[in-house]
Amino acid sequence: MIPRTAATCLQRLARGFPIVAVTGPRQSGKTTLAKAVFPHKPYVSLENPDEREFADRDPKGFLGRFDRGAILDEVQRCPALFSWLQGVVDARGIMGDFVLTGSAQFELVAGVTQSLAGRVGKVELLALSAHELGATGNLPETLEDMLLWGAYPALYDRTLLPGDWFPNYVATYLERDVRQLIAVRDLSQFQRFVRMCAARSGQLLNLAALGADCGISAVTAREWLSVLEASYLVTRLAPYRQNFGKRLVKTPKLYFLDVGLMAWLLGIRDAASIQSHAARGALFEAYVVGEFIKRRFNAGQPADLYFWRDSLGHEVDLLYETAQGLQAVEIKSGATFASDWPDAIAKWQGFAKDETLAPLIVFGGEGAYERQGCKVLGWRELSNP
Repeated sequence: MIPRTAATCLQRLARGFPIVAVTGPRQSGKTTLAKAVFPHKPYVSLENPDEREFADRDPKGFLGRFDRGAILDEVQRCPALFSWLQGVVDARGIMGDFVLTGSAQFELVAGVTQSLAGRVGKVELLALSAHELGATGNLPETLEDMLLWGAYPALYDRTLLPGDWFPNYVATYLERDVRQLIAVRDLSQFQRFVRMCAARSGQLLNLAALGADCGISAVTAREWLSVLEASYLVTRLAPYRQNFGKRLVKTPKLYFLDVGLMAWLLGIRDAASIQSHAARGALFEAYVVGEFIKRRFNAGQPADLYFWRDSLGHEVDLLYETAQGLQAVEIKSGATFASDWPDAIAKWQGFAKDETLAPLIVFGGEGAYERQGCKVLGWRELSNP
């Protein structure tokens, strides 16, 4: 197992909450992490028909087996357990009593919100971060390899190629999650929708246009996109709320959370083709945005990442708030620093005035240095904490 940064957060939450929940996409390592942090707790998967039938038929008896708590995997498959868990943990008053894991965010969050509010500490676990890969010597040698392989643990724990793993992952996802969450009559149409989302990663989200390209309505496109978000395949990056005296674009941006999956959906099958591929910039941007999200999730924090764009086209790729001020991040896939890279972010600083920190430029080359009032960080150096 590749050690996960989120383990520290999970241990911290288990000292203050009777229940901790680990959510994230399928195959991101949720169960492996829970077992590693809580090796002495019994493990039960609610995907097991016998266990699920027992939990549905007799939830009190099911939970009564675990006098020292347990890891309950895919717990959203048995919603009746949430109410019973509330009574058990309230009566026992033991911190870190139960560990819940699940891949369907909507169902798990609904159960937690309705029955377990105030009793659950939540960790969102995405695929491996660049820091986790680098710390174990697994970070790919080249940026193109990083963009092709992505970061799902199976591709680094086993002898697998992306071209063998991703098609099976997508097929399993469509068969299991989509059929559970929504009634899709034509799975091939939904798969086309997923591919069209990959082609729009890093762009402003236009649901009407997206739906039209897939032969569905904007309402259906919104519903299907919510499923992708609930499954942690994509995320929406909101525009920053302050306008600094400018008319703002208010439409969110769409991003895939694993760049390897995005590359496979775009039909990219080898690293060499990425160097000249039209989507290279979008792939790199998805990779960097994903790394910033993972960094915050692994610390137990909400993403709280934004972008900024005004009606004249001035734009900042990433913005987030710190105690010291706003941090702006510009993302450039080029391997060599260009003197005009800081221009857009400098214009934004003029609008924001004294509220900002020194801008950060993440680029497709290597090295860490300062240039033209900006901190410059290569893709490999992004793996440093």
